[in-house]
Amino acid sequence: MTRKPMLFDVEGPAAQTPVTAPPLHDPEDATAPDGRAMRAAARIGAGRWSWFGRLTAWAFGLFTSLVVTVWLWDFVTGLLARNAALGTAALVLAGALGLALLAWLLREALAWRRLRNLDALRRAADSALALGDAEGARRVALRIARLYHRGDDRAFAARVAEVLDADAVLGLAETDLLRPVDQQARAAIERATRQVAAVTALVPLTLADVVVALVANLTMIRNIAALYGGRAGILGSLRLLRGVFGHLLATGALSVGDDLISSVAGGGLLSKVSRRFGEGVVNGALTARVGLAAMDVCRPLQFQMIARPKLHDILRRSLTGLFDARA
Repeated sequence: MTRKPMLFDVEGPAAQTPVTAPPLHDPEDATAPDGRAMRAAARIGAGRWSWFGRLTAWAFGLFTSLVVTVWLWDFVTGLLARNAALGTAALVLAGALGLALLAWLLREALAWRRLRNLDALRRAADSALALGDAEGARRVALRIARLYHRGDDRAFAARVAEVLDADAVLGLAETDLLRPVDQQARAAIERATRQVAAVTALVPLTLADVVVALVANLTMIRNIAALYGGRAGILGSLRLLRGVFGHLLATGALSVGDDLISSVAGGGLLSKVSRRFGEGVVNGALTARVGLAAMDVCRPLQFQMIARPKLHDILRRSLTGLFDARA
């Protein structure tokens, strides 16, 4: 049985040519860089334990300390009973270990006190500025001078005494005392930004970028706190890290959009050439945002007479140095 030819009306776009054909789908570029490493590090750094978790940690720590103490006591007394010389040496070493632990606890307490004093100084400055209290502003300025080892600067003290307005007094303290510290803090932010961007772009391991981002940001926050007079220990550093990351997550400053990538010179081009380089740019930009937030948290005075560092300028300097170093 034969079939007759059938005709179909084809209506649609014209045939594609190599010029008009759309580009092939690239799975690597299907998702824009989103700063995965920095957002994961932020969730880790800003994490808070529940009351049950804190209770469990305290109970475990106290129980472990009790077990270690009893074991050391039994070990030293048993060794003294068997051999007086070895027992005496073990007793001396145990005493040295106890003194070292006590010194560490004292150091942590002093570091925590420095952070609290820095917070109190910031609150006193804000209160004097809000109330227009010139005398309170002078006290804050002199405390800042002592904090930065300028307490014996008679010229600065005389200039502070001559100023009558609270905002002018704090502005004088900011320009004379905080300007060099701000420059050092900005350099610390640029170093951390360059490090995170380079590791993210060049190291293809899955968790390496998250670990490096967390360690680099913790080191950067500690350095910034130390520059502003709040050198922190281990516990204080964790407190700073949680406070900075918690503030950024609460305000949505770690959200990534096209405006962030376009703010970096060449960032859009880098993300098209290689997703790893685009991810490095975004992680570096988020690290710079963390550094700026750390400056806001640790700085004893608000930015008033000195302009707050801009994210675009920090990224341009950091990534330009990175590309020069890799060239």
